[in-house]
Amino acid sequence: MELKTFLLRLTTGLPRNEVPPAYLELLEDLLLTPAIKVSETHYKLDSRYRFGTVDISRNGKGYLAVLGEKNEKDLMIEGHDLGGAGKGDIVLAKRLFARGRPKAKVVLVIKKAFDVSVGYTKKSEGKIVVAHIKTDLPIETALTKKALEAMPLGTVLKIDNYTMQVKEVLGELDDPRVDEKISLAIYNKKEFFPKACEEEAKRYGDSVDKTGYPERTDLTHLAFCTIDPPDAKDFDDAIFFDTKTHTLYVAIADVSSYVTPHSALDKEARERGFTIYLPHKSIPMLPRTLSENICSLKPDEDRLAFVYKIRLDPESGESLSETLIEGVIHSRRRYTYDRIDQFLAGDFSEKDATDEEILSFLLPLQKLLMRIRHKRLQSGCEFRSEEVRMQLDEHQNLIGLRVEHETPSHALIEDAMLLANKAAAKAMEQGIFRTHERPSEQRIEELLDDLALIGIFTDEKSDNIYAMIRSLQKHADEKGIREEVDKLIIRAQQQALYHHEDSGHFGLGFEHYTHFTSPIRRYSDLIVHRLLRAQLHHDQKTKEDILRDIDVVATRVSELEREAAKVEWDYMDRKYARYADLHRGALFKGRITDAERVPVVHFEEGLLTGARAFLLDHDVDLFAEVRVEITDVHIPQAKIIGQIREYLSDDV
Repeated sequence: MELKTFLLRLTTGLPRNEVPPAYLELLEDLLLTPAIKVSETHYKLDSRYRFGTVDISRNGKGYLAVLGEKNEKDLMIEGHDLGGAGKGDIVLAKRLFARGRPKAKVVLVIKKAFDVSVGYTKKSEGKIVVAHIKTDLPIETALTKKALEAMPLGTVLKIDNYTMQVKEVLGELDDPRVDEKISLAIYNKKEFFPKACEEEAKRYGDSVDKTGYPERTDLTHLAFCTIDPPDAKDFDDAIFFDTKTHTLYVAIADVSSYVTPHSALDKEARERGFTIYLPHKSIPMLPRTLSENICSLKPDEDRLAFVYKIRLDPESGESLSETLIEGVIHSRRRYTYDRIDQFLAGDFSEKDATDEEILSFLLPLQKLLMRIRHKRLQSGCEFRSEEVRMQLDEHQNLIGLRVEHETPSHALIEDAMLLANKAAAKAMEQGIFRTHERPSEQRIEELLDDLALIGIFTDEKSDNIYAMIRSLQKHADEKGIREEVDKLIIRAQQQALYHHEDSGHFGLGFEHYTHFTSPIRRYSDLIVHRLLRAQLHHDQKTKEDILRDIDVVATRVSELEREAAKVEWDYMDRKYARYADLHRGALFKGRITDAERVPVVHFEEGLLTGARAFLLDHDVDLFAEVRVEITDVHIPQAKIIGQIREYLSDDV
């Protein structure tokens, strides 16, 4: 049971014998307040109290969004009644009855949105204060006036939100190398592992001897290969295709053989949830001794793997059978996407005997997967996307950009992994699934209204939403704004989540779906591996142990996924902001991507490609091409401010 569900049940009345063990300590804290009524059979929230989430405006006033009450107006909380609560905190509050707007007072902070805050020192009204790095609002700290005045202006601090003590001095705003520490600290992420984890990882050594695993299927005779970005160091997946039997083998690093439940490695991986990828380095979920060595499917090395053996119909591409194997593989070659794209384009220069062996199955596999993709997209969505890769110098200043688009090699690997993920989801009776709900009718109507303003219409009905999306994309292609329209369509959809119930994946058009193929960098996949192994071995005790709190784990993994993405975005925003700060007054070409509230432009030129700026202009045209002057930059918030100086095209 997740926290909000527990609190909602307390609001309506929770049987005393149904309190989850995970929330017994919280219940004790709540019982110390007068907010909980206790009967012989139930615990129930007193009607004068509310559970809710706090928001804080720029003037320092708080607002309580009451849990479970969509139509109830937010309760205002005066600054002196916040009780130490911050933006996003879940709290218990007492209603205050007075004239005017309904108010509340925080009684107990139940869960902080963040355990820490990041602030920086600055001058405000003649005195030194600590301001929040994201909101620029003052932060209460335990620092004395003398201690604050001794610090250089722009000193960046990591502050414990419970004690208000400074946990760490991260550096100074003038140093670009502090950005990494800021982005990680905002979401309380850490790079280095506890000593117990490192020692545990090292015990597994550097090599695998297949003779030590007689119970595993020996697949080292198959010519597996990996295909990854050029800078990849952790290789989760490898593929092989038997052209005679039309059988695809998807081999995934068997992390679960090294990271066992409740071990030091497992506790740390569960806390991190995901590997974080910054332009210049990764912050791994597992120690590099595992993630880049013994677990990684490196070429010319025996490695333990979980392998899905999927027999495909050569004409329709339908999966005829799916078998999960605990195996040992020996990857023949590590390829980059660029090299495979050369092969797929017919460029076979500098090809050797190993390439010849692999291409003999890779080329036929690509043709079959293209047919499978074409069929899949009749009942699923496809969006054009681009990924900006930054190049930094030794001081972590932005010096180069590369914009990557999906290529045939990306599609080949993606489609192979989708087949394995589908197979894993179908094999699980219970577990963690990757779910994506259909967008609401209201969101679809809002999308159609937005697109109608720029002359994009469709005759397709919303009951066939996939056909409707394809129709909108076709019109967007004709106007040359496909990627921008795709982003609007994605924005209109629900967010994909991890969930303990398999409700399907709308975007992919799959009835069953999970994440199985990246256990080195995603904790959800590691859980899936453990469940599948327990099923293979008919180990009911292990299975029950994993499933005991699977709903809580799924919810937490979803939260950690969002946090990891926000760290990556925040870091890139900081690099863009520093570059923009050096180019105040300069003009850059961009396209309006949000015309409401505070209009936003995304730049499409130079080293600001992919960066966003908030516009001082109010009346703007969605998707118009414009030339924008950089008028201001706020380094702490990583915010670029601009003003339109020229419309290059307003006819989209």
